[in-house]
Amino acid sequence: MTDHPTITPPLELVQEWYQEASLSGAPYEYEQQIAARAAQWGYDQRGEVNEAKLQKARDQELKECCEWLKRKGWEYIPDALRAARRPKPPSLKEQAWKLLECYGTSGVKLTADQCNTIRHALKALPHD
Repeated sequence: MTDHPTITPPLELVQEWYQEASLSGAPYEYEQQIAARAAQWGYDQRGEVNEAKLQKARDQELKECCEWLKRKGWEYIPDALRAARRPKPPSLKEQAWKLLECYGTSGVKLTADQCNTIRHALKALPHD
């Protein structure tokens, strides 16, 4: 038999399901309604728990790979590996530049003067 983790809903949530089921007007079907809600909740939780565990395992593996590379004397490679595997999201300034390039070249949304104004403002901002 496969070992499955136990996912237990909070008592408040079970009470809420019970109240909803008892107010639904079908007194003999409330157990079915509660079971259906619990099954859906458990399924939703399962996906979140698994993804969190998977990401934690991925991060741990990357950390161990970087440590191994350092022990082997390749001091600069771990930083490059980490940057390639966990890239930082673009800054707001970089995102603005990209949008400006898209809209500025197509001429659909912004005038040339508006694009220039935004370019000058972006150049004045510090890098983040």
